[in-house]
Amino acid sequence: MRHVDLLEPTSTVRVARIESAPFAENSYVLFRSGVSECLVVDPGFEPDRIIAWIRSHGLVPQAILLTHGHSDHIAGNEVLRDEWPRLPILIGRGDAPKLIDPAGNLSGAFGLALKSPPADRLLDDGERLELAGFTINVFEIPGHSSGHVVFCIADTTPPLVFGGDVLFRESIGRTDFPDGDFAALAAGIRNRLYTLPDDTTVFPGHGDTTTVGHERRHNPFVPGISGPGQATD
Repeated sequence: MRHVDLLEPTSTVRVARIESAPFAENSYVLFRSGVSECLVVDPGFEPDRIIAWIRSHGLVPQAILLTHGHSDHIAGNEVLRDEWPRLPILIGRGDAPKLIDPAGNLSGAFGLALKSPPADRLLDDGERLELAGFTINVFEIPGHSSGHVVFCIADTTPPLVFGGDVLFRESIGRTDFPDGDFAALAAGIRNRLYTLPDDTTVFPGHGDTTTVGHERRHNPFVPGISGPGQATD
């Protein structure tokens, strides 16, 4: 069994990264030290591993946060809801229909016909969430998926972004799906993510973590411009 990475992006925040086969999708469990409530971000195709990890650490999930509605990011919703029936599912308004549409969530193409429970709350750009001891800003960044959102925790040092399939380490999310749009994705990255502090840690939907500063300087798909006084890493 693949191990779980327990990351410590700040002195008080812990993030468990649970990679799910078959698409090497990153599911996350986010919590503060000394707090029993946690959040689950994008539960993938191995929800039993997520549940086991949460249970073994004495945590109680408060919500499922979904960056978008593609099958590898929503496949665990039903099993988590079976385990915690009152656990709410939150997703961007534009991608909510994908939860119950195998064609829209792309599972139909693989013969899976996956459906998730419907959303309990629809999120809009600019919303602020107060969950599990975190203040979370919602940014809508379409392009990989038309209703894709990212979750930004700006009241930590450094700030944290759970970005789904928007920005990867020296890469970006695919834009060749039916509702993909490279121009929209690039604009969202530049205008919403590259304006954050350089040390902002990005937890992507696939691959290793990165920082806004690193991507602004080294991302070959969406290059940015460093301003005066910014770090050079």
